[in-house]
Amino acid sequence: MTLDRPASSWTGAIRTWSRASWSVADLVAAKRGRTVSVVLPALDEEDTVGAVVTAVRGAGALVDEVVVLDGGCTDRTAERARAAGAVVIDRETAMPGVELRPGKGEVLWRSLAATTSDIICYIDSDLIDFDPTFVPSLLGPLLLEPGVELVKGFYRRPLRLETEQADTGGGRVTELLVRPLVSAVRPDLAGIVQPLGGEYAGTRELLESLPFAAGYGVEIGLLLDAHAARGIDAIGQVNLGVRKHRNRSLIQLGAMARQILAATLDRCGMPDAGAALVQFVQVGGEWLPSSTELQVSERPPMREIPSYANRVPEGDVLPEAAG
Repeated sequence: MTLDRPASSWTGAIRTWSRASWSVADLVAAKRGRTVSVVLPALDEEDTVGAVVTAVRGAGALVDEVVVLDGGCTDRTAERARAAGAVVIDRETAMPGVELRPGKGEVLWRSLAATTSDIICYIDSDLIDFDPTFVPSLLGPLLLEPGVELVKGFYRRPLRLETEQADTGGGRVTELLVRPLVSAVRPDLAGIVQPLGGEYAGTRELLESLPFAAGYGVEIGLLLDAHAARGIDAIGQVNLGVRKHRNRSLIQLGAMARQILAATLDRCGMPDAGAALVQFVQVGGEWLPSSTELQVSERPPMREIPSYANRVPEGDVLPEAAG
């Protein structure tokens, strides 16, 4: 089965589906022995994680496992995720004996070792009013369309500022930094609506072959690396409708943008000085500097890690053990 995709000039060469025309039943039939893991990276998301897990599990036989990867939570995230039916794995347990590094990129990288499925779907755990169609929408092209290996979700992102809501104000780092940057260095990817979106899915074969950038550079890093390794035809995007999550301050977004810029420059062969980001906050009428160190330590492709490459799939028996 090949999906119908309406032509759209604004997306360029990117395979784009403005709506998901497939059903969960279609996707279950198309799995043909393939397995699916949904991974939720989490850092103190007790208010939202339970509802997201419950919605994901509503996909039934389409999803083989729901894993919440604990990125160092200090609240009741793990408790609420388990109560909703997820498997909770902390960073250390995912890869015991491997030195822990901070950041989202580290958590997503370790999730490859914590799961065994053929397809991995990443969903952020801070989403509000989570739409249960997100997962089937992302999985459709991977299960039904030959050659697609990475699917990005795109959506409208309302921006909540105190008690007011701007209908399309989310994605400030995307609009002010990433979209102009991608247009300058990788114009083939200019049609990607949400290059930084945390909702995407990919084949294990692809994901384990790519490096994972540190911190918040992970999403742009995976997109650029997938494009370099597999070409534009391996990348697709699907409209997920509306995405609501906790909006961050400009100070936080500035630190995020610094990591994203470093990951992009590295993939374009441009030197980065590696200097900390200096921002200024006003306290008592004075402008005081605040410095954020740059996370630059990236992880290599998972398949290059000996403990991962030599692992035995569940149910197999080592030859020496069998004898």
